[in-house]
Amino acid sequence: MHDSSFQAGALDLGPLESVCFHGLKAGPKLIVLGAVHGNEGCGPAAINRVIADCRKGALSVLRGEVTFVPVANPKARRQNTREGDRNLNRDMRERPQPGDNEDRIGNRLCALLRRHDVLLDVHSFRGEGEPFVFFGPEDNTGELEAFRHAGAEASFAASLGTGMLIHGWLDIYVRLIAARERLGLARLAVTEGFGTTEYMRFAGGYGVTLECGQHDDPASIDVGYAAIHKALAHLGLIDAPAPARTRPKVIHMCDLVICEAEGDQIEGDWKTGDAIAAGLPIARRADGAVVLAPRDGFAIFPNKTPKPGEAIIYLGEVSPRRVEG
Repeated sequence: MHDSSFQAGALDLGPLESVCFHGLKAGPKLIVLGAVHGNEGCGPAAINRVIADCRKGALSVLRGEVTFVPVANPKARRQNTREGDRNLNRDMRERPQPGDNEDRIGNRLCALLRRHDVLLDVHSFRGEGEPFVFFGPEDNTGELEAFRHAGAEASFAASLGTGMLIHGWLDIYVRLIAARERLGLARLAVTEGFGTTEYMRFAGGYGVTLECGQHDDPASIDVGYAAIHKALAHLGLIDAPAPARTRPKVIHMCDLVICEAEGDQIEGDWKTGDAIAAGLPIARRADGAVVLAPRDGFAIFPNKTPKPGEAIIYLGEVSPRRVEG
C-alpha cells in the first residue's frame, strides 16, 4: 500500500546537500549558503555554477576550504516559497527538540557554521533596487551582538563588488519590536532578529548577507556568481588577483515606518538605495495622514503589501563608518 502522506512528509525532512573543496595548503574556511529563503533562486544558480567551475578545473581551491550549500531550505525551495514552516533566517539557534522544518535545518546549519571562519549568505529581494551587502556591527562587548572581527568583516563585504553596504539590522529590529509593543501586537523576542550571520558572529567567526537584486532578475545570478569568485580571491583560497579596491556607499539603518493598521501603505515608487530628502512623503496611513521623511537618507526594503506590525519602509542615513575592499 502506497502512503502518499508519509512520502510527502519524508521529503520535507531534507536532506541538506553540501559540497566541500579542500585546498592542500593552510587557509581560512569559507561557507556559502543559498536558498535560505526558498523563493530566492539566484543563490542556488550562482553556487552551482561555481561548483561546476571547481569540478572542471576552471577554478582551483588551493588553500583552506570552501563548503557550498546550494539549497539551505529544501522544503521552501521545492515549494518556491520564502518559508517552509517559518522564516529560517529568524531565531537561528540549535534546538534539542526541533518542532518544525526550520528547527531541524537550523540544527544542521548551526553545526556547519561553527566549523567555518567566514560566511557568505546569498539572497535576493522582492522589490526593485541595486545589489548590496548587509554587514554587522563595529567591535563591541555589548549585550546585543558582541563582536571582534569588524574590520575583517567590513573588508570582506566591500570586496564582493556591490556599490552599497548596509549595517544596523539588529538595532533596527529592536526598534521594530518596540513599535509593535506600542501597537499592542504580540511581542517578538530580540532573538527573532538572529539569522545566519548573527549566529556566525556568535560562534566566533564573521559573515555577511549578499542581496543580489530582484528575485526574478537573471542579472542577480551573475551578481552572486561574481561575488563568490571575489570572496574566494579576497580570502586567498584561490590564486587570483585581489578584487579591485573600492569605496562603496555605506548606509546605517536608523529608522522605520511601521504599518499600524490595514490600509497603511507606501507613498511613492521607492527602491532600496534611493535617496530620500527630508520632508518628502514616504507613507500614507489608512486615514489619509501622510508620513514624511524625518531627515535626508535612503530607502531600504520598501514594502508595497505591508501587514500590521510589519515595516512599510526602513530608512537609512550616511554611515560614519569608512569601508574599503
